[in-house]
Amino acid sequence: MLHYTCPPVVGGVERLMAIHARLLADQGHQVRVLAGRGGQARRGIPTTLLPELDSKHPSVLALNRALEQGEVSEGFEAQVGALERRLAAALEPLDVCLVHNAFTLHFNLPLTAALHRLAGYTPARLIAWCHDLAWANPLYLPQMRPCYPWVLLRTAAPGVQYVAVSEDRRADLARLAGLEPEAVRVIPAGIDPVRAWKLRPATWQLLAQLHLLEADPFILLPARITRRKNIELAIRTVAALAQDGLRPRLVVTGPPGPHNVRSGDYVSELRRERSALGLEREVVFLFETRTPGGQPVRVSDAMMDDLYLAADLLLFPSSQEGFGIPMLEAGVAGLPVFAANIPALRETAGPHARFFDLQDSPERIAAAISRFVRSDPVYRLRKKVLSEYTWERIYRSQIEPILRVQI
Repeated sequence: MLHYTCPPVVGGVERLMAIHARLLADQGHQVRVLAGRGGQARRGIPTTLLPELDSKHPSVLALNRALEQGEVSEGFEAQVGALERRLAAALEPLDVCLVHNAFTLHFNLPLTAALHRLAGYTPARLIAWCHDLAWANPLYLPQMRPCYPWVLLRTAAPGVQYVAVSEDRRADLARLAGLEPEAVRVIPAGIDPVRAWKLRPATWQLLAQLHLLEADPFILLPARITRRKNIELAIRTVAALAQDGLRPRLVVTGPPGPHNVRSGDYVSELRRERSALGLEREVVFLFETRTPGGQPVRVSDAMMDDLYLAADLLLFPSSQEGFGIPMLEAGVAGLPVFAANIPALRETAGPHARFFDLQDSPERIAAAISRFVRSDPVYRLRKKVLSEYTWERIYRSQIEPILRVQI
């Protein structure tokens, strides 16, 4: 991948390059970074510095001063030729080069011109990754001229695949370059929930194994399995949510109660309830879950912290409590709470939880949850991000195919 600069230089494109480098390397690609200034994106990912790629290289700054006056100086073509030769050698062993912004921004026009020349013969397939467009930016338009080399920024180079980071950018790029919109791929930026939430590897493995981030909603019930936790009401509520067209997953985190000799009977009742309602996939007891290696899942305090961050809401239907610790844990994690209207839980959460009566039907409780998950804008944005904008999804559905396509 190629840009004027690369990390540790601070910038939005530089940060995205670092993410792309890690993402592609983790998927088995041999990644190399070409830039004018910077360092190493990650250990094991080589960086080649060609100083004339830098938009702030002294020679580029000198040429830019003339270009700002509308003059193409005598040294411009010499710089283009030198860059073309250096880049031809750097690109020769590569299959694909992701060029960030240099095809559509004016900060190093000799580089833009060199890339247009190289597009006609380099064996590396060039992908123009367009975050910004000089010809569509009111701040930059006064510096544009309707002639060479400025027109290169709105000219589609032959054989180059253009990528825009949004539909808005695609529309502008297609209009400026005279391309059909379908010729420009839209590949957005994304997010890595593991890094964002600082999840432990064991938690991420569990979330992926049980497809919990695909749930709508992912419901957390942090309790040991004892009768006063009223877990059967949660199971029936999940059944009602599924009937309502949602994709719920309920995770009960605790094992059977250690002191009551009848805990095993209650577990058997809950399993029968789950089976009768056809919810083996939707209702998960972590104490009976195994890792892909066949080991029992160990629910540590650290994993519980992770689950509070990853879950969509807390459901706590307990019929008796002396205090409501899960309310505190949900509160500090910003997790919406649906809880039984009993004194201890009201005292802990005050008016900041959504309460239901223990006599309410599962359908009534499910209707309240359904209204929330379908209408709350914070919740809906969260689910949109997790379903459309994770880097794993973007790589599989959009980046990997474009790397393998032959034009």
